[in-house]
Amino acid sequence: MLAEALEAPAAAERLLASGAASYAELGADLRRNPPRGLLTIARGSSDHAAHYVAYLIMARLGLLVTSLPMSLVTLYQSQLRTEGLVSIALSQSGQSKDLVVPTRFFREGGARTVAFVNDVRSPLAEAAQWVFDLAAGPETSVAATKSCIAQLVAGARLVAEWQDHAGLRDALHDLPAQLREAACMDWRPAVDALVHVDRLFVISRGLGLPIALEAALKLKEVCGIQAEAFSGAEVRHGPLALVEADYPLLIFAPRGPAHAGLVALADDMRARGARVLLAASDGAELPLATCADEDLDPIAALQSFYPMVEALARARGLDPDAPRHLTKVTLTQ
Repeated sequence: MLAEALEAPAAAERLLASGAASYAELGADLRRNPPRGLLTIARGSSDHAAHYVAYLIMARLGLLVTSLPMSLVTLYQSQLRTEGLVSIALSQSGQSKDLVVPTRFFREGGARTVAFVNDVRSPLAEAAQWVFDLAAGPETSVAATKSCIAQLVAGARLVAEWQDHAGLRDALHDLPAQLREAACMDWRPAVDALVHVDRLFVISRGLGLPIALEAALKLKEVCGIQAEAFSGAEVRHGPLALVEADYPLLIFAPRGPAHAGLVALADDMRARGARVLLAASDGAELPLATCADEDLDPIAALQSFYPMVEALARARGLDPDAPRHLTKVTLTQ
């Protein structure tokens, strides 16, 4: 897991060095023929990357994006209207039927179908119209790391081409170097603080929330911690009732419109006696690297988190390369 997490900057570099014509062609097609609606199709870590891509599309392009409940197609056989839609599927293996079947359904119904996949010979790649290789290379760790970061990068690249935004393109060009910096950030305080906990809130908002979702998943699967992710706004509703003295909170506060509110939440939770670990670029317990475009900062935050969570698993006496009950490829329907 650690080796593959540290390969993510190189994977991002490979991804960004290839496929320029295909990304530009799809971006131009989306500008010429704006979709009636967009939806994402993904599971697990890929779904967290899909949430980031969806938020980026909504924030920068003003189009609503829906996360598809795949069972509508695979179990309920709902006759969804597909004309004018664009579906975006994300997967490491491209094997699971609940991604392949909906993608095929939408394509046969006339929708434009896009797949970001790490195996371009997979069933998902065969089902989609537009296929983009994540270029992450073989990923054998059960807990996905470099493939998830590659999906985030691929989604941001699609948005840059769709917007025809030179600034975001240039920022993506610089991203691999910033990911290398992020991988070296000192997050040891998080290992020390979390080595004995059994529950945890992971909090962020906006473009940071997908990173909180992914962090919570990794804390569950490799560390055995009951970690739950919440929006910085949502946590102030029902979940706040659980926060008591010494309750652990990991708060991701990358730059952007949500930053100030998340820092204020961290201060409020400290005043309540919670044990707060704040990840931010401005003097927090856990340092965050900054990117040339702040919308890419969450990707760098995840790059800093992955080595930490691997070290945390080992500090807890667990093998992050052999999480209980899990396999690399999960086949669901």
